[in-house]
Amino acid sequence: MIIETQELPPIGTNAIALIDSDRGECVIIDAPAEAYDWATQIADQHGCKIMALILTHGHWDHILDGWKFAEAGIPTYGHVADTEMFAEPSRMASYAMPGLEMKAVPIDYWITQGQKLEFLGAELEIRHVPGHCPGNVLVYLEGESAAIVGDAIFAGSVGRYDLPGGDFSVLEKSIREQIYSLPDATTIYPGHGGTTTVEREKATNPIVRP
Repeated sequence: MIIETQELPPIGTNAIALIDSDRGECVIIDAPAEAYDWATQIADQHGCKIMALILTHGHWDHILDGWKFAEAGIPTYGHVADTEMFAEPSRMASYAMPGLEMKAVPIDYWITQGQKLEFLGAELEIRHVPGHCPGNVLVYLEGESAAIVGDAIFAGSVGRYDLPGGDFSVLEKSIREQIYSLPDATTIYPGHGGTTTVEREKATNPIVRP
């Protein structure tokens, strides 16, 4: 499996593509602005069909292009705790960039803690990691030693918890129980910034200790 990432506008949010060229399939995780065009280019380059869009959470910068995937008939996945943000993203206008067009993203499948999605000939394990917002999830690929974590944790930091639905005590618990419990060698792909590892964050993250 190939994992490609792309930082996209308007505030440097990462979109991620999981690609299996042999199977001719790919899965996209998160949909900031320009993600649909990027994803279709990636799919064309690898001769793949986009099988799904998985949204790690409902914050505006992660879902701006989500409606484009839905209009193209690509199944969308998200956590029910962020229903309001998916359905009425304009409610986030007070903490979004001004002047953005924010369209609702219909969710076809609601994902839950411990669920295993079968894509690309692999199991994608869903772990619920609230605290940054109620519906943040991570996608763990055991066979690739990789976890795509949304905005729960970053290299040397953690996601904001001062926005509506955020709670530091919940986030701290999520990180300890759902992220620090992954194998140390797991590469973490955050929603912003570069990659890190479980081992590195357990050893050096100044905000949440194991």
